[in-house]
Amino acid sequence: MGKPLFYEILEKPATSCIIGICSAIWFYIQKKNIGYSHVGLSYETAIEGHYWRIITSAFSHISAIHLVFNMSALWSLGVVEQLDHMGLGVGYYLQYTLVMVVLSGLLVLAMYHLLIQRFNIEYFRRVTAVGYSCVVFGWMTILSVKQPSSKLELFGLLSLPISFAPFESLVFTSIIVPQASFIGHLSGIVVGYAIAWGLIHGMNSYWALSLLGWIALVFVWSLKKSGAVDLNFLEIESVTDPSLPVRFLASGNGRTLQMTALPNGNVDIV
Repeated sequence: MGKPLFYEILEKPATSCIIGICSAIWFYIQKKNIGYSHVGLSYETAIEGHYWRIITSAFSHISAIHLVFNMSALWSLGVVEQLDHMGLGVGYYLQYTLVMVVLSGLLVLAMYHLLIQRFNIEYFRRVTAVGYSCVVFGWMTILSVKQPSSKLELFGLLSLPISFAPFESLVFTSIIVPQASFIGHLSGIVVGYAIAWGLIHGMNSYWALSLLGWIALVFVWSLKKSGAVDLNFLEIESVTDPSLPVRFLASGNGRTLQMTALPNGNVDIV
């Protein structure tokens, strides 16, 4: 008999939070009737400056089955949080989840770019990627290298040897769900191997927080630039005012231009 769910949640706090976030976003999308094209990542929207979609696409799902499948696999992969003795654990899980969200999204765009520009396959210009699968496949891959004896449990019914799970799942989902993103899943596997083999390493709390800060900055900047959300409250207005008097101060080598505010004047920065 397994442990009560409450104790499993305590053992997988980061995984539980991510599942909660993805579920809440899915409920919000359904309630507001938001289409996946409004939050998904595509080559066309990326070149228009919608970089924020790298984040929104990862945490959004288009259907209940899509959400349940990804979250079921993620729950099983949450065992990474319990492997402190192998150099993994909660900190490692959070830090490299952040890395995988960003790098897998960028790799998807790079593959789209190659297929469009090099092979002239225009189909990929408008293909929209949505879902947490990139990260799920990344953790499958990392666990298959770090602990190949583990198993991937799906829905509590299907059990796959983790050592073959990344490529088994890649083929399985491509056959069962034709619209599944083969490139997105493959990107997660590539980034997962890069992390597992130490090609991407050195993440710690400092670098994770720095990366998170840059992600937040680019996210807000691209939202404003693309006009996807009205962020006029972030606008900084010019303080140039023709009513301000200008006087010249003599200096040793000529004249210095200096602008002086009126004694009772106010300058507002919105």
